[in-house]
Amino acid sequence: MSKGYVSAELRRLVAARADFLCEYCLAHEEDMFFRCEVDHIISERHGGQTREDNLAYACFFCNRNKGSDIASLEPWTGNLVRLFNPRLDRWAEHFGLQREGALIVPRSAIGEVTVRLLGLNLGDRLLEREALQEVGRYPSLQALRRIQLAAQG
Repeated sequence: MSKGYVSAELRRLVAARADFLCEYCLAHEEDMFFRCEVDHIISERHGGQTREDNLAYACFFCNRNKGSDIASLEPWTGNLVRLFNPRLDRWAEHFGLQREGALIVPRSAIGEVTVRLLGLNLGDRLLEREALQEVGRYPSLQALRRIQLAAQG
């Protein structure tokens, strides 16, 4: 197996585990022009391995914006803060939804750096979620279940 190769079986497992949602912005794959991709949470360039516990399902935009980054500087303190890790973190601990559910609001330093670095609320991304919301597609039932389960602890 070549470095970074994700087998079809592993890809299916990652997608199913995520309920076919981007694990960062919670958009459903069916609502995207591009299919979701398998993301190395800790990139190979930083020593991350192609294993189930280091893989997340990510939409094209979240994955491209994240790239190989694993952390960013918190704007208020200048401290280095790791990005949201879907295998370790609960979504609702680090993010919330506002503006009737389309705006992703950070609830922690991890949420703050992740929202900023992944561009979760940039113009077109926010407009896309607002349009999906108008037709009842965002947040999806799968996303709401994930948020509620995470909030319950």
